[in-house]
Amino acid sequence: MIRGLIAASLIAISSSLAAFSSDVTHTVVDFKDLNDWDKDTHAKALEAFLVTCPDLKDPDWSALCALAQQKPDAKGFFELFFRPVLIEDGDPMLFTGYFEPELSGSLYPSSRYRYPVYRTPPEIANNQLWYPRRVIETGNVMTGRGLEIAWVDDPVELFFLQIQGSGRIKLPDGRMLRVGYGGANGHEYRSIGAELVRRGIFEPHQVSAQVIKNWVRRNPALGQELLWFNPSYVFFRKINSVPPELGPLGAMNRSVTTGRTIAVDPAFVPLGAPVWIEKEGADPMRRLMIAQDTGSAIKGAQRADIFMGTGDQAGRLAGRLRDPGRMITLLPIQRAYAMETEPDL
Repeated sequence: MIRGLIAASLIAISSSLAAFSSDVTHTVVDFKDLNDWDKDTHAKALEAFLVTCPDLKDPDWSALCALAQQKPDAKGFFELFFRPVLIEDGDPMLFTGYFEPELSGSLYPSSRYRYPVYRTPPEIANNQLWYPRRVIETGNVMTGRGLEIAWVDDPVELFFLQIQGSGRIKLPDGRMLRVGYGGANGHEYRSIGAELVRRGIFEPHQVSAQVIKNWVRRNPALGQELLWFNPSYVFFRKINSVPPELGPLGAMNRSVTTGRTIAVDPAFVPLGAPVWIEKEGADPMRRLMIAQDTGSAIKGAQRADIFMGTGDQAGRLAGRLRDPGRMITLLPIQRAYAMETEPDL
């Protein structure tokens, strides 16, 4: 997402303060301590790294990007010029998944396509507090303003499009309209899955995106109230610069890569950095990823969202993913040792 210079400066300051809080530790480890490091296809990670590394402006990162552009042996490149750093803030690791939804829609409203996808109202600046979701969807604050990008046929899918922050809309003639995050109404995101658990409708292990969608559709009135429980509302913009075969734009304004991009909290993990993940659970994953995205629910040193791809199958995979493990950030050598936490005497 693109913000003004003042907002960017504030984010950078708060990120630095979070990363160097007394509760946060940085431990340099050896590559031999990374489980199954030798089994990964490091060239895939190098390809993803090259997508965003030209945007890294610090001299150490810029130098490494220049070397990466010479297409070296990928595994040797990462081992020679980086050191793995375990960044912890006391909270356990949590991996979740995200994806690019694909909705059915039209450029014009009809009896089928009744739910508008809006661009950001011009009076909203820098994520300032505006009307909550209920008012936006039931009042007249958006009426007659020409802010509709398209109309879709399913309000539940539109809600989850807002959670993901980007997606594709398949038009009746087969064309694809890609939309990306354009802004928000400034309200804090509230999890409707957690609310269903709080109400005793589901146990925590039962909740997934598909379970929530099915419950909302089976209970239309209660389901609508549940969606309004989350006051956060996301607006979109058209993305005309990304070919259909590439992934959606992430926080670095570059296409993300299925199975190689993760969303992180940039207060702890620098965007553009390689990150080794060791995800446990039913489908363990040991893989070198690139931190190329962020998310409103991704907070903490050991918190990551794995990009699973586009469409329904990717959505089902992402919806089931909620696993422990650990992630270890690869940093340029001098930066890694400079950040290492001094042991207690």
